[in-house]
Amino acid sequence: MFDKTTWIRLPRNVLVGHGVLDQTVEAVSELHLHGRPLVVTSPTPREVAAERVAADFEAAGEDPAIVEIGEASFEAVQRVIEVAEEVDAGYLVGVGGGKAIDIAKMASDDLGTGFVSVPTAASHDGIVSGRGSVPEGDTRHSVAAEPPLAVVADTEILADAPWRLTTAGCADIISNYTAVKDWRLANRLQNVQYSEYSAALAEMTAEMLVGNADSIKQGLEESAWVVVKALVSSGVAMSIADSSRPASGAEHLFSHQLDRMVPDAALHGHQVGVGTIVAEYLHGGDWQGVRRALDTIGAPTTAAELGIDDETVVAALTAAHEIRDRYTILGNGMNQDAAIEAAETTGVI
Repeated sequence: MFDKTTWIRLPRNVLVGHGVLDQTVEAVSELHLHGRPLVVTSPTPREVAAERVAADFEAAGEDPAIVEIGEASFEAVQRVIEVAEEVDAGYLVGVGGGKAIDIAKMASDDLGTGFVSVPTAASHDGIVSGRGSVPEGDTRHSVAAEPPLAVVADTEILADAPWRLTTAGCADIISNYTAVKDWRLANRLQNVQYSEYSAALAEMTAEMLVGNADSIKQGLEESAWVVVKALVSSGVAMSIADSSRPASGAEHLFSHQLDRMVPDAALHGHQVGVGTIVAEYLHGGDWQGVRRALDTIGAPTTAAELGIDDETVVAALTAAHEIRDRYTILGNGMNQDAAIEAAETTGVI
């Protein structure tokens, strides 16, 4: 008897384009959210966009509150929850990069309130996904949370963000190539639940970036448009799958292991991009094409460009499978010789 069910949670409104920050209040009003908005942000995004968003809410007759966070942490999540309770917030608006958005997302999930995502940098697909990432000690936790009810991505602001954040977002999307291959492998060998629709969407998103790599240029709004649409698609793929599988495989395990060994050495997306080159090689795929696309965009393709020594990269490859119980091409782990061969062949070290 067929008894399969699924519950797909997706943003109701996705507003992308030039100057759309000024339409944030309008996008939120269509969601029929009630109560006081709490804007969650960090120092630079506050100057760039959060104060403007708060002013627009005030002009519309709302009484917005703002809470500014520093580092991403579970303590920051708790602080936002406490402020939200103090000001009796009806919903949260995360304005910033991955840090502010992840913190707001996780806090709203705990509070049971609505959440709106207003990214100021196209640095990763967390702007629309149902997962938050928070470091703790020498590890990083990926936590399930409700996806945003709306996403407002102003390409004028995104195009002005530090370029390295955009290239990190590009690399994060390109990693879908190997994430989906790992997912299929896990489905065949471990009977892990698999969604053809979600996998196809994730792959198409990666191909969108690789196919447009030549046109991804610093300071161009058209480039920000392409990147943010791809990030949204990647986040939607995860929501459809109700899993991070479409966008997280061996390359993400490699990045998380680097976070343990050398915290804050490089951006998550950049580490994932380098991991994708090696993972694609292990799958017997077109790792040269992945490397060319990353290089064209301006994302790192070597350990040296990450600012991480060769020995650490090799050690991360051999231990990455221990990060979580997720079957990937790494299987039960690579030995040191195999890791060195893969990294040297692909030019990572």
